[in-house]
Amino acid sequence: MTTPDPEPRSTPGLEPGGGVPPGETPPGEGGTSGISHPEPPELRKGWGPMPLALILLVVALIAIGLLAMAVALIV
Repeated sequence: MTTPDPEPRSTPGLEPGGGVPPGETPPGEGGTSGISHPEPPELRKGWGPMPLALILLVVALIAIGLLAMAVALIV
Protein backbone atom coordinates (compact mmCIF):
# COMPACT_ATOMS: atom_id res chain seq x y z
CA MET A 1 0.00 0.00 0.00
CA THR A 2 1.41 3.39 -0.93
CA THR A 3 0.76 6.70 0.72
CA PRO A 4 -1.11 9.14 -1.48
CA ASP A 5 0.52 12.46 -2.34
CA PRO A 6 -0.41 15.21 0.12
CA GLU A 7 -2.87 17.83 -0.99
CA PRO A 8 -0.75 20.84 -2.10
CA ARG A 9 -3.31 23.37 -0.89
CA SER A 10 -3.26 22.03 2.68
CA THR A 11 0.45 21.14 3.01
CA PRO A 12 2.10 23.52 5.52
CA GLY A 13 5.24 25.37 4.41
CA LEU A 14 4.56 25.38 0.69
CA GLU A 15 4.30 28.59 -1.25
CA PRO A 16 2.04 28.91 -4.24
CA GLY A 17 3.67 27.03 -7.11
CA GLY A 18 5.25 24.41 -4.84
CA GLY A 19 8.29 26.35 -3.55
CA VAL A 20 9.55 26.27 0.02
CA PRO A 21 10.32 29.56 1.83
CA PRO A 22 13.76 30.10 3.40
CA GLY A 23 14.04 28.81 6.94
CA GLU A 24 11.38 26.16 6.41
CA THR A 25 13.91 23.36 5.82
CA PRO A 26 16.78 22.35 8.13
CA PRO A 27 20.36 23.20 7.16
CA GLY A 28 22.23 20.71 4.98
CA GLU A 29 25.01 20.15 7.52
CA GLY A 30 25.34 20.25 11.27
CA GLY A 31 26.82 23.27 12.96
CA THR A 32 29.31 21.36 15.08
CA SER A 33 32.97 21.30 14.18
CA GLY A 34 36.02 19.47 15.43
CA ILE A 35 36.34 15.92 16.65
CA SER A 36 34.91 14.25 19.72
CA HIS A 37 38.15 12.63 20.89
CA PRO A 38 41.85 13.01 20.08
CA GLU A 39 43.08 10.98 17.15
CA PRO A 40 46.06 8.62 17.54
CA PRO A 41 49.39 9.88 16.22
CA GLU A 42 50.10 9.12 12.58
CA LEU A 43 52.30 6.17 11.79
CA ARG A 44 55.65 6.73 10.13
CA LYS A 45 55.46 6.92 6.40
CA GLY A 46 58.11 5.43 4.19
CA TRP A 47 60.42 2.47 4.44
CA GLY A 48 63.36 2.17 6.78
CA PRO A 49 66.76 1.07 5.46
CA MET A 50 66.60 -2.46 6.92
CA PRO A 51 63.40 -3.69 5.19
CA LEU A 52 64.63 -2.30 1.86
CA ALA A 53 67.98 -4.04 2.28
CA LEU A 54 66.27 -7.35 3.06
CA ILE A 55 63.98 -7.06 0.03
CA LEU A 56 66.91 -6.24 -2.24
CA LEU A 57 68.86 -9.21 -0.82
CA VAL A 58 65.97 -11.61 -1.52
CA VAL A 59 65.55 -10.23 -5.05
CA ALA A 60 69.30 -10.60 -5.70
CA LEU A 61 69.30 -14.21 -4.44
CA ILE A 62 66.36 -15.11 -6.64
CA ALA A 63 68.01 -13.46 -9.67
CA ILE A 64 71.27 -15.33 -9.01
CA GLY A 65 69.38 -18.60 -8.68
CA LEU A 66 67.48 -18.06 -11.95
CA LEU A 67 70.71 -17.18 -13.77
CA ALA A 68 72.39 -20.28 -12.38
CA MET A 69 69.46 -22.43 -13.55
CA ALA A 70 69.63 -20.88 -17.03
CA VAL A 71 73.40 -21.49 -17.25
CA ALA A 72 72.92 -25.09 -16.08
CA LEU A 73 70.33 -25.71 -18.81
CA ILE A 74 72.58 -24.28 -21.52
CA VAL A 75 75.72 -26.15 -20.48
